[in-house]
Amino acid sequence: MTELDMPRFFPPGSLAERIACFVRDQGVEAYLVGGCVRDALLGRSSHDLDFVVIGRALSIARRVANHFGAAFYALDAERDTGRVIFRQGEGQEPFYVDFAAARGGSLAADLALRDFTINAIAVRLDGAQVVDPHGGRVDLSAGLLRAVSDRAFRDDPLRTMRAVRLAAELGFEIEPRTEALLRQAVPLLGDVSAERARDELCKLLALPGAAHSLRRLSEFGLLAVLLPEVEALRGVTQSAPHQLDVFEHTLETVRWAEEIIAAVQPGQQPALEALGLSSLSRFPLAVHLAERTSGGRTRAVLLKLAALLHDVGKPVTRTVEPDGRIRFRTHEQRGATLAARTLTRLRFSVQEVRLVQALVANHMRSMFMSARRLPSRRAIYRFFRDTGEAGVDVALLALADHRAVWGAALVPERWAHLVEVVTLLLTHWYERRERTIAPPKLISGRDLMERFGLEEGPRIGELLEAVREAQVMGQVRTREEALAWVERILIAGE
Repeated sequence: MTELDMPRFFPPGSLAERIACFVRDQGVEAYLVGGCVRDALLGRSSHDLDFVVIGRALSIARRVANHFGAAFYALDAERDTGRVIFRQGEGQEPFYVDFAAARGGSLAADLALRDFTINAIAVRLDGAQVVDPHGGRVDLSAGLLRAVSDRAFRDDPLRTMRAVRLAAELGFEIEPRTEALLRQAVPLLGDVSAERARDELCKLLALPGAAHSLRRLSEFGLLAVLLPEVEALRGVTQSAPHQLDVFEHTLETVRWAEEIIAAVQPGQQPALEALGLSSLSRFPLAVHLAERTSGGRTRAVLLKLAALLHDVGKPVTRTVEPDGRIRFRTHEQRGATLAARTLTRLRFSVQEVRLVQALVANHMRSMFMSARRLPSRRAIYRFFRDTGEAGVDVALLALADHRAVWGAALVPERWAHLVEVVTLLLTHWYERRERTIAPPKLISGRDLMERFGLEEGPRIGELLEAVREAQVMGQVRTREEALAWVERILIAGE
């Protein structure tokens, strides 16, 4: 044990310091442990604190919540683990403070059961001393991810995925012995709950370099357990203009989606210009991508996830024409079904499943539009009628997909035309929505039933849709014109 500068972990006047002081004042033996200690030693900020308590952890967690007016809930009552949530300012992430009873009844036993040495470092709250029995600080300095014990992955197979994610997040190497242990534990990943595997996957996708991390998952055999639908893309060949097989193309699409997500962030105009996407700078795409789903994940993460799944329908739809050309007819529809099944298995929320399903089902539409002249207002209306707000994400996915298809053989004119199509779609969504996307309602189904003696049913919806399209095209502007339009349709027997 060595003396350590206390403010490194608890800056004076910070919420963290006030929590630590309160816990000390309760006469509780507690230690700061895990990722927050690791991050402090690396000079990284952290949005949470983790305490190991020698004694009753839920009791001290409740006292902290009551004292600070924060929210509390039991993470695992059986294992005496609780969480306190401090809500911060608008737009800021909550501050989480977890309290867990020491496994094995002592700090030494608890640290010996942790995943990696860099996460098995503790700090005493009463003496500001570091407890590092497994050489975590040495591994931090060396940039190595080392398992605490030979049983680390068997104790919790999710740690196999976490190793890949932490290595990417910290820029560390996985130590050889640890890698061997990881590979041995790969089949056990299937025993992990779907929710935990889902959350680890999303943490990985949220990081820069997600495509590289996905490749590491595949190299270790983890992707075949987690997402066999994606692993099945390996070796599925494609015709030109594709440069890669479906698996490699998929990883490239994820990489390009990440590039585009980064380029549309505030202050990244040079990146937009380098990609030929300057026309997108006037749209609030960063705000859109930062929106959180019902599952708490951002649309940016869901966009990368859709990029990962956008071609999962190709293996089951692959055909070879007499001239040798490879086709994947209806792969979007089959892929959408497979993607929905995959995300349902991983316990994503219904909203998230529907969003990714919409992206996969429609990911070719922008490219089809760009193969011809610029889309008409009717085509734009139909595009957003079918996709809703997911149409924004579909347009961004189309850009990433195009870059992944063409690679170094990118044709500037084709790319410029697709960008023009995407810009037009986003212009109508953000700036001309009432005119093109959601024209004001002129008549109702009841109006049609009363005026024309129609019975309630699908025909009513078809006629109202015809009126909306006529509004978009500027052919109908008033209630009277709308009714006259319907009358002409009925007389013509259309």
